[in-house]
Order: sequence, then C-alpha cells, then structure tokens
Amino acid sequence: MLIKRLYDEPLAQAAWLVGCQATGTACVIDPNRDVAGIIAAAAAEGLRITHVTETHIHADFVSGARDLAHATGALLLLSDEGGDGWRYAFRDEAGVRLIHDGDTFMVGNLKFEVMHTPGHTPEHVVFILTDTPASDRPVGVFTGDFVFVGDVGRPDLLERAAHIAGTMEKGARQLYASLQRFKQLPDYLQLWPGHGAGSARGKALGAVPSSTLGYERMVNWGLRAATEEAFVTEVLAGQPEPPAYFAEMKRLNRDGAPALAAMPVPAALPPFALAEALDAGATVIDLRPGAEFLAHHAPGSLGIPFSKSFSTYAGSVVPFGARIFLLASAANARVVAQAARDLALIGYDNVVGAFGVEALDALAKAGRPIARMADVSATEAAQEAAAGVATLLDVRKSSEYAAGHVAGAQLVPLQQLAARLAEVPRDRPLIVHCQGGTRSIVAASLLE
Repeated sequence: MLIKRLYDEPLAQAAWLVGCQATGTACVIDPNRDVAGIIAAAAAEGLRITHVTETHIHADFVSGARDLAHATGALLLLSDEGGDGWRYAFRDEAGVRLIHDGDTFMVGNLKFEVMHTPGHTPEHVVFILTDTPASDRPVGVFTGDFVFVGDVGRPDLLERAAHIAGTMEKGARQLYASLQRFKQLPDYLQLWPGHGAGSARGKALGAVPSSTLGYERMVNWGLRAATEEAFVTEVLAGQPEPPAYFAEMKRLNRDGAPALAAMPVPAALPPFALAEALDAGATVIDLRPGAEFLAHHAPGSLGIPFSKSFSTYAGSVVPFGARIFLLASAANARVVAQAARDLALIGYDNVVGAFGVEALDALAKAGRPIARMADVSATEAAQEAAAGVATLLDVRKSSEYAAGHVAGAQLVPLQQLAARLAEVPRDRPLIVHCQGGTRSIVAASLLE
C-alpha cells in the first residue's frame, strides 16, 4: 500500500493518492484541477489511476475529479447521499458510479468503505481504508472536510457563502450526530483530512498533515463537546468569513466545471495594451509587493500582492467570470504563471494576458495618470481616527476584531467588502488596516 498526500499550499488543500503496489492501481481522493500534476505523481510511483472519487461537492476549489477520470479512463465514484439539490448533474454519465453509506469498492487489494457523514454538507462521505493483505481491520479514514487535525468541518458555509437560508443550525446538528457515530470507530485509525492550516474550512485547523482518531478524541474540541447544544453553539461561533467566490464553487462543482486541458500560461502583452485593457473595463491584478503598488500603479487596478493567500484574496474581490490581466515585475514570469494557475484552481479561467511593470511607464508616456497611495504609520492612523479627521477601516476577520481593535474603527472584513461598499463612508479620508499589511492593500485598491 502507498499513500501520498498531494498538497496545494495556496488552497491549503490535500488530495490523496492511494495505491496498491501489488497490482499497480490507484485511487485519487479529492483531486483539484491540476490533473496533469496528479497523473505525473501517480506515474512517478509506477501506478495507474483506476478510480477517482471525492468526499463532497467542494466550495473552495474547482474539482478535478471529472477531468481526471476522463483523462485516465478511471471509474468516477460520487456520493448519492444528501437528497435533492445535492446530486451531481452529471451523475448519469458513462463511467460514473453512485455510492452510498455502507458501500465498498476495491482498488487492487485495498478496500474502501463509504461512510455518510452529513453536517459540513448533506452529501459528505468519508472513506475507511483496509489493506486486506495486511489485516481485515481498517488502517485509516480519508475524512475530507468532516474531521481535521484539531478541528471539525464548518456547517455554516451553505448559508453564509451559498446563501441557502436555514441550513446552518440543521447542518450543525447533523454534524454532531455524524461525529457521535464516527467516534465509535477504533482509536488506532489514522485520519487523513482534506485541508490543513490556512484553510477557511474551519477556525482552528492544525498544520500537522494527519492524526489518529484516538488523539483527536483527546484534543479536538469537536469530538470532546459534552452536549449537542454546546457543540452547536461553539461550531457556529467565530468561523472566518468565507471568500465571495465560495458561492460559485458549489454550483460549478455540482453541475460540472468546464474541462481544462492544462494549467494556463498567460501570454506576455506589449506595454501599450494596458491602457486598452483598462479602457475596456477588464480587471487588472497587480501582483507586485505592496510597497511597489502603493508607490505607483495603474488607476483602476487591483493590488493583490502574490503570496500563498493570493487565491483567498483574489476570490474575495475579483468578480467571478471577469476578464483578467496580470501585472508583475518583468523578471517575474514564474509569479505570473503561478498566479494564473492559482486563479484557475478557483474557477477564474479568463486570464487573457500579462504585463511587465514597464506597462506603467507606457501609461505615463501616453499622458495617462499614475495612481499612488500613502503608507500611514500606526500612530498617525490612530491619531487621525481619534480626531475624526479620517475613518479607520478594519478589514480583518470578525474574530480578529473581537479579540482587539482600535477604538472607533469600522469593521468590514475583506471577504465582504465588495458586497458592502455602500457601508464605507465617503465624506472623509479612509485609512485601511489589517494585521500584516496585505489585506489592507487589497481593500484599499478595491475602494480606489
């Protein structure tokens, strides 16, 4: 048996390659859209992908399950739990097998048992793995977004991200019941979750890639909750605001995302074309570090400094389906390619091309204005806010604000800013702040 974690850092998301080395066959669980990379990972281990599955309809990235199954000829196994509204639109396609609680399937000598674990979503399932040549007892569970290291899946996303009213408390109670059933499994089972630290899928995800049920029973608050009421209250409190793009992902993954032949590599465009892109109303994302963006940038561009949080920030402020151009320092072709890949993984497929920083010089030579913003010290910001000279806008998470904030600061989390622009005062200067500096630049560029 071989188990390999295929981890995407920007998404904090794990797909799992599970292979039977005796037969050279493998199953992939929760693949993202980088199908070529997953196929290469299997080939490097001498494995052929014969089965593809996922734990649920994902909300934070575009699923690659359908594309991977088509590319490899693998059987695609999809949950048929959850009832109407939670069934895949492509469930009747050739090569698809619907799975239910208690079902099993074999990949070579490896047995996978399906366990329905509703709560995070109604259709969510986990896969209990048994290495049959070694033992008739299971070795571990691929838990998806049900149980993480140190946390459990959040049941509020359907209501807070997909805007399906009345699902939050119901999901919390379903999640509690699923956990009580799950806790009956043996303590020795290894747990392999679908996300790690940095994901918006929970509020306290650990950075350790795996755990055991026995350890989580001791330390994971969700498995230690004394009563259902206490669990419901705690699981719904303090969850991070979901990025706006989450609302599109459920629909896209349920209905079937457009096939993506390969990860995009945007073409380099001549500097003069930047003015044309801006005039046409396209979205220009400036990937440069924050200090460079503040010093000079194209009016109307979004400053989203490239980092491991790029996907989350872009998905919070870039309109879904937008026509996108990227701008970076001339030497950063690698950054442009990585940014385009990260955007594709969350469904932003229309990245038209990329500019180097010399495009800003071309704007200036053409007599076009170049925008600048001031970098204000914390002391100066506090003084101006206290004097009523400026509005201090806090774009951190609600939980960060609750833990401590500047008196009089107005909270509008970055993830909600695009939808709540009308709440931001326009009668005085704005000073935007966050924790480390990046979110404030993203927010300030959106406000500009």
